[in-house]
Amino acid sequence: MVIMALDHTRDFLHLWSRDHQPTDLSVTTALLFFTRWITHFCAPAFVFLAGTSVAIQLKRSGDRRVTRAWVLRRGIILIVLECTIVNFALSFDPTFRLLIFEVIGTIGAGFILLSVLCRLPDRLLLFLTALVFFGHDLLPSSSGMALGASGTPVFWRLLRSVGWTLDVFQPAPGHLVTIAYPVIPWLGIMLAGFVAARWFDRPSSGRSRLFLIAGLASLALFVVLRFINGYGDPAPWSTGKNGLFTFLSFLNVTKYPPSLLFSLVTLAGLLLVLAAAEQRDNAITRTLLVYGRVPLFYFVIHLYLIHLILLVVVFAQGYSFSEISFGPGQYGRPAAGGGLPTWAIYPIWLGVTAALYPLCRWYGKYKSSHPEKTWLRYF
Repeated sequence: MVIMALDHTRDFLHLWSRDHQPTDLSVTTALLFFTRWITHFCAPAFVFLAGTSVAIQLKRSGDRRVTRAWVLRRGIILIVLECTIVNFALSFDPTFRLLIFEVIGTIGAGFILLSVLCRLPDRLLLFLTALVFFGHDLLPSSSGMALGASGTPVFWRLLRSVGWTLDVFQPAPGHLVTIAYPVIPWLGIMLAGFVAARWFDRPSSGRSRLFLIAGLASLALFVVLRFINGYGDPAPWSTGKNGLFTFLSFLNVTKYPPSLLFSLVTLAGLLLVLAAAEQRDNAITRTLLVYGRVPLFYFVIHLYLIHLILLVVVFAQGYSFSEISFGPGQYGRPAAGGGLPTWAIYPIWLGVTAALYPLCRWYGKYKSSHPEKTWLRYF
C-alpha cells in the first residue's frame, strides 16, 4: 500500500512522465525506471492476497453459501466503486469522458468469478489455476476485430485485452474506455493466491520455509525464461548502452496485461517478503499493518489527496483555472507544463503516506469496534 502511493504520486505530479514512459529505456533514467519498476510489485500482491483472503474466509465460514454470496456482492461493489469513486479520483471529471478499468475493477471481477470457481474440486481448480497462470499468454488477442461487428469483442477485450498495450475503445461519442487490467491474466494471479491459502495454515517456521522455497523457485523460473528470451513476455530484453541498462532491460517485463514473466518476478518478491516478515513484530510491521488493515479505504483516500496536491502545485506554479484541463489523461494539468521533477516526488510521497496514517488508524479501530455494522466489511 505504501509503495503503491509512490507510483500514483509520480503519475500525477511528475512533469516528465506525462509525455514519456518511465520504463522506456531509450529516454528514461535509472532512478525514474526504478521509481516505476518497484511499484510493479503492488498490484500482483493485492490480487494474490485477495484470492488468499477469499479462501481463508470460506474455510472459516460456518456457511459457505453465505460467504460465496458475500464474495459475489463485494465483487460487484468493487466494480461499481471503480467506475465511480475511483475513476472520479483519477480524473476529477464529472462527465467521465475517460473510464479506466484498473486494479479495483479486476479484483471485483475476480471475486465474482471466484464465487463460482471456488465450488470446483481442488484438483480441477489447481489445474485451472496452472492453465490460466502459465498459459494465458497463448490466448489470441482481439486485434483486428471490428467493434460493433457480429460477436462484438468488447467482452473479450475486458477479459484479455488487445495485444500487449492498453486497450482503448470508444463506446459513445466523446467517451473513452481503457481496459488497463483485463480479467483473465489477473484471475490467474488471484487463483494462485486462492490455492496457496492453505500455506497460511502451517506452523510459522514451516510457513516461512515454504514461502522462501516458492519465492526462490518463482525467481529462478523467471531468470531462466527471461534469459532464453522466448515464451513469457512479448518484449525481449536486449543489450543496452551499458551494463546497467542491459540489466534494466532484463527486468523490464510487461504489465499491460501482465505477462507470465511479470507475474513470476513480482510474486517471487511477494513470497520472499512474506518469508522474511514471518513473525516479525516491530515498529515497522506494526506501522505498516495500520495501512494494510484498511486497504480499500487507504486506496481511495490517497488518490484524492494526491490529486488535490497536484492542483495546489499547478496553482502555485502560476497557472489559472482556465489553463488546466480535466480531459482524458490530463488530471487537471495545464495543456503544457505543470508538474514537478523526480527529486520532489519522494518527499511528497512520504508526506502523503504519513498524513494518512492517523486517518487509517482511526478507521481501522472504528471497523473493529463496530462489528454490528456489516456494511463496513465491504470497505
